[in-house]
Amino acid sequence: MTQGTAIRPLTGAWIVAVGVLAALPWLGASGATLRLVTLVAILALVVSGLNLTLGYAGELALAQVPIYAAGAYVTGYLATAVINDLLVTMLAAIAVAVVVGVVTGLPGLRLGGWTLAITSFFVVLLIPSIVAAFGDHLGGYEGMIGIPAPALLGTDLEPDAFYVVVIAVTALWFLVFRNIAVSRHGARLLVLKQSPILAAAVGTSPHGTKMTAYAIGAVPAGIAGCFAAYLDAYLSPVTFGLELSIVILAAGILGGSASVYGALIGAAVMQVGPMRIAVFDKYSLVAYGVFLVVGGLLLRNGLAGLTHRLWRRVRGRTTPPAASAGPLGEDLVDLPAVEGQALAVRGVTRRFGGNLAVDDVSFDARPGQITALVGPNGSGKTTIMNLISGYYTPDAGTITLGDQVISGLPAHRVARRGVGRTFQTPLIPQGLTVQDTLVTGRLGSHPVSLLATALRLPRHWKALAEERRTSREIMRALGLDRHAGTPAADLALGTRRMLELGRAIAGGSALVLLDEVASGLDEDDIHGLVRVLDKMRAAGITVVLVEHNFSLVKAVADTVVVLAEGRVLAVGTPAEIATDDTVVRTYLGEGGDITGTRILDSEKAAKA
Repeated sequence: MTQGTAIRPLTGAWIVAVGVLAALPWLGASGATLRLVTLVAILALVVSGLNLTLGYAGELALAQVPIYAAGAYVTGYLATAVINDLLVTMLAAIAVAVVVGVVTGLPGLRLGGWTLAITSFFVVLLIPSIVAAFGDHLGGYEGMIGIPAPALLGTDLEPDAFYVVVIAVTALWFLVFRNIAVSRHGARLLVLKQSPILAAAVGTSPHGTKMTAYAIGAVPAGIAGCFAAYLDAYLSPVTFGLELSIVILAAGILGGSASVYGALIGAAVMQVGPMRIAVFDKYSLVAYGVFLVVGGLLLRNGLAGLTHRLWRRVRGRTTPPAASAGPLGEDLVDLPAVEGQALAVRGVTRRFGGNLAVDDVSFDARPGQITALVGPNGSGKTTIMNLISGYYTPDAGTITLGDQVISGLPAHRVARRGVGRTFQTPLIPQGLTVQDTLVTGRLGSHPVSLLATALRLPRHWKALAEERRTSREIMRALGLDRHAGTPAADLALGTRRMLELGRAIAGGSALVLLDEVASGLDEDDIHGLVRVLDKMRAAGITVVLVEHNFSLVKAVADTVVVLAEGRVLAVGTPAEIATDDTVVRTYLGEGGDITGTRILDSEKAAKA
């Protein structure tokens, strides 16, 4: 995958930079310089975890300080009382950090935004009390002293050797972080950041994705805590306070929270800048606040985003124009064949308080056909779509796809059964190209393990090749291939709607729900949409279309279901519905057969 928000320096340059840093002890660097670089690496590790949970997943889980403290105190205790081996203490610090990260993130399953942030800050305030409760083992308020110098596999590490280990492990983590961020798993986090509703629609569990983000984000903080315990051989609960939380947040925002290497940039700026200048001791919180304002308001994605934009300008790679180059749907190839499944809605009822939104609705949608749901505003069309998708549970009745009952299943499990959908307002994540966005439609139906992705195992490369092949086929079929590398959020409305439709079918969906997919499109785009819908029908997909434009419905639908006040008013072909006296009086009105944007006579003739 490619993501415009991540700075991706050449692999050779990264190796050279890491090599130079690791060689500083033999290049004559002073002890103060080595300590400063070590502190930058430690802070960068902690900030990278915040970037993953906040910048990529969009979760204001700001418990990096408690996680960092947990890794440090576990290392201090093991090194002084159990076993002093850097490998053992680091693994233990990671394990405990993940547990703390998941536990402190649990409120995020129900809370969100600043409520979750405040809860996270409250945990920070508990650190001194927790340390005091285990005073016999952790040193209490006075602090833990006498932490020995690190050893590795029975060999004591000299300061220079410990420094090299810190640089090597930090570099390895950022390599893993980058592998995750620019993969389908990074896209999964960005989808969650855009909307939990969208995350469920592509077949991923919002709760599961959140917990994964909390766990992964805790790993580098645990490593950082391990290094910090050995660096000073002393731990104090005062160190792990709100000010450190603000430092971490300021470094993430200033460096660029939606960036892999923004954590390094932000950590370097904070360590070399205000944290090194004595005059800032008195006004540190003010200084950090200024950094937050500058990074958050004046710099889109911080210094990393600014650097990336300058790099693209130097290389002459400007952002492609947002508008499409021509009418959508021209020169289409066929969509891959799909084994569509019949949808059966039987006696479905749904109440919201005292309001009966859907009342005993029944209809069928068959493979290779387009079934349109029409009716006035408030007739229950979108509610039925949400009931089929699993966002709502019916109070009565059943919904069956093929031979499986899907009513009552959570939305992400419904999506995994082969249900794709679009939304009235297109939900397109920031930071993904058109091709990347199409691939997110396969997240639930074609999973790849996080380990295989992070370590770039053969399973990852095989899945990547399949994703690229499938996305190219769909882009050619929808006329999107010329936009493959364009940031998806920058597209014109018509192209975004076509992209959302492509995402809905990318996972091989047997049933696709289209919610007012023609809304806001001009006439040329609607003609392109008609051609794409015909391709979907030919591919064998079961299509349910909610649409106000009855002219479009007449052009594409095989069956029309008319709803009024939550009940089925009529079912028939478009021609039958257009001449039904009851439907005309209730919904279409006089002249209703030409309501909406006209579909050209040539288009209708071609269908005939």
